[in-house]
Amino acid sequence: MSQSKNINKSHSSPSGGGSIKAGIIGGAGYTGGELIRLLINHPNVEIAFIHSKSNAGNPVYKVHQDLIGETGLKFTGDNNFDEMLDSSPAGGGREGAVLFLCLGHGDSKKFLSENEIADNIKVIDLANDFRLAQSSQLKARSFIYGLPELNKVQIQSASSIANPGCFATAIQSGLLPLAKAGLLNEIYTTGITGATGAGQSLTSTSHFSWRANNIQAYKTLTHQHLGEIVQSLTQLSSNSNIELSFVPWRGDFTRGIFTSSTVPCDESIEDLKTLYKKFYAAHPFTIVSNEAIFLKQVVNTNKCVIQLEKVGSKLVVHTALDNLLKGASGQAVQNMNLMFGIEETTGLKLKASYF
Repeated sequence: MSQSKNINKSHSSPSGGGSIKAGIIGGAGYTGGELIRLLINHPNVEIAFIHSKSNAGNPVYKVHQDLIGETGLKFTGDNNFDEMLDSSPAGGGREGAVLFLCLGHGDSKKFLSENEIADNIKVIDLANDFRLAQSSQLKARSFIYGLPELNKVQIQSASSIANPGCFATAIQSGLLPLAKAGLLNEIYTTGITGATGAGQSLTSTSHFSWRANNIQAYKTLTHQHLGEIVQSLTQLSSNSNIELSFVPWRGDFTRGIFTSSTVPCDESIEDLKTLYKKFYAAHPFTIVSNEAIFLKQVVNTNKCVIQLEKVGSKLVVHTALDNLLKGASGQAVQNMNLMFGIEETTGLKLKASYF
């Protein structure tokens, strides 16, 4: 099966030779659209196909209208995934092939159970199906938790990645240095997310008339990302009884996440800043700021920006990131780069949407 080639698309060779052939399952949603935007501008990638049952045959730009003039690809409903990845226009076979799963939570495990995907095709799942250790194995595939700031070495040799959740990435990024230093016990976190965090399907709380000039707490102390956050923190910490209380908020804006975590801490602010900057020195997308941070610094980027504040014996760690990029599709591309031996920031040097 042939697909229209990308417009104005150049190729260079990743480690091992040839372009990476990429397939996307569930390409019609917000994360799928952001992933397409990144991959059609990635110098090492050729998109072999974008799968969507509900949009099969439609041009991609008809659904993701911001991509008009960027690609001539059409959605496919075909299920011969191995063949499509093996015979993309760039050639080179499956050795440089990756399948992104941009499906609803629970659907990735169902998809992989019902479809045979060749072992040498790498898989990156953007849902929560494989993030916890007890659910990270399916058939012969073992999924590595894909937070580069935590598991970079394991990601580099992985064949399957469980991409972290958006709130999970923000909260963990603010707490990992403390976990490694043994400074975590009780954590109280609040965080606010934009409307795109709820997905593209219309709900009662995603209407403009509901969101405008409005905020709301939801899933108080029960958010689905709690398990993966605690799992990551205890991976680094000597304390296996870390308690995390998290209250998320729906915000009156389109995209982005801002979290604030409060922890008891007797260390000086100077020592804590040194601790954080040392921890993230080898991680290009996580920045520790000496100034007050805000959401517009990170929207449309793959950055996570962190700020520390201390009053008495209480430390507050603020983090900000784009829920669709560092919290989803950007991090997926970052993981792909690491898996294929490409420079980590390739295709992800994006300027913030400041104005």
